[in-house]
Amino acid sequence: MSDGEDFYKLSAKQIDGSEFNFSELKGKVALVVNVASQCGFTGQYSGLQALYDKFKDRGFVILGFPCNQFGQQEPGAPEEIVSFCSRKYSVTFPIMAKTDVNGENAHPVYKYDMFLKSQQKQFMMEMIKWNFEKFLVDKSGQVVARYSSMATPASLESAIEKLLA
Repeated sequence: MSDGEDFYKLSAKQIDGSEFNFSELKGKVALVVNVASQCGFTGQYSGLQALYDKFKDRGFVILGFPCNQFGQQEPGAPEEIVSFCSRKYSVTFPIMAKTDVNGENAHPVYKYDMFLKSQQKQFMMEMIKWNFEKFLVDKSGQVVARYSSMATPASLESAIEKLLA
């Protein structure tokens, strides 16, 4: 298991091309989610934004990672993804550049040996199974929970509340 500090060494390109350094998350609770605009779970953007609005002033951050690996449900260019997220769901949490979450081209946050998938397996599997899987990371950079696509953002409230306390 990672000591958490390795999480803070990671970075990701944001959808606007700027760099997001995970060191900005030190002392914060984070939710890492692979998202898609044309998925049956896309409506979860509303719930994610509600969580972000409720807890952001207390040190909570959501990182959305658009992914086109599941049924080509995120085919759009960066501008289209941003427009969709803001117009349809008023998303204000950070959205990263489109990325893979499985395979050899997976983003380091998903590939990282001691991070997301390996720390929190589901049904003995590390692989992400679909869009809107969620990973909850505590204030010290430890992955504390993994939630399937079926888990609604609202169902995570009490776990987030405990980590922020």
